[in-house]
Amino acid sequence: MKTVMQPSDILSLTEQARIIRIEILKMLTASGSGHTGGSLSAADIVTALYFYKMRHRPQEPSWPGRDRFILSKGHAAPVLYAALALSGYFDKSLLANLRKLGCPLQGHPSSKLIEGVEVSTGSLGQGLSISNGIALGLRLDKSPSRVYCLMGDGETQEGQVWEAAMSAGHYKLDNLCAIVDVNELQIDGKCADVMKIEPIASKWKSFNWHVFEIDGHNMEEIVKTFDEAEKIKGKPSVILARTIKSKGVSFFEGKAEYHGVTPTNEELEKALLELGGNGKQRKGN
Repeated sequence: MKTVMQPSDILSLTEQARIIRIEILKMLTASGSGHTGGSLSAADIVTALYFYKMRHRPQEPSWPGRDRFILSKGHAAPVLYAALALSGYFDKSLLANLRKLGCPLQGHPSSKLIEGVEVSTGSLGQGLSISNGIALGLRLDKSPSRVYCLMGDGETQEGQVWEAAMSAGHYKLDNLCAIVDVNELQIDGKCADVMKIEPIASKWKSFNWHVFEIDGHNMEEIVKTFDEAEKIKGKPSVILARTIKSKGVSFFEGKAEYHGVTPTNEELEKALLELGGNGKQRKGN
């Protein structure tokens, strides 16, 4: 974990996020099934966690001193799988078998099948409760490890999220940092139309959370906020990351229909060109 970021570090993380987006698109196209929009919108956040902020050891996945990452919005598994593979938890070639029979990379992450996955997730609304339990356990063990929980904004329509938010605020879980991927869209359309969640910042503040609101695609702002969140004492932190659904592919961006639709082969070629490839796959990616 770095403490002083240089411009070259930000550029390196931005490049890593680009590569992660390429891997997401490739595995989803090969699978023909999965969730594109929320995986791409969270790519910068997950990159900052795995390649900058979190203390973890890919060669020792159960290292007691590790920070814990909980992907509460488990349908965005492709972004987690790409980060784990590129971090060294498993061979990158496995990504091409996403959702295929016999492959451990299921549609939602399974802790029983993949090293580096802390908890099996997918049923929306449960991740923050799980994170609370882990954070409480770490506190009892007097561990310096932190817990990071990534949720979707549509997910916060689930009542369990707010029970967990109340609990975390009550127990002053300052070793917990929640991140909400606020891309404003869910499978049925605009979050505001399905079930209005705003003013979301005020809601979290009312449950005694320290609230950050950021551009979820500005890497410098993301890493700075993760650093600031670690300094907050006496209450949990939540980062409301304003993002764009399917960020990185212009013809997918901001479209609810790509929440759970994968690219065609033709769309993949076009997307790779936009992401700096050659329409196939850049060497080393």
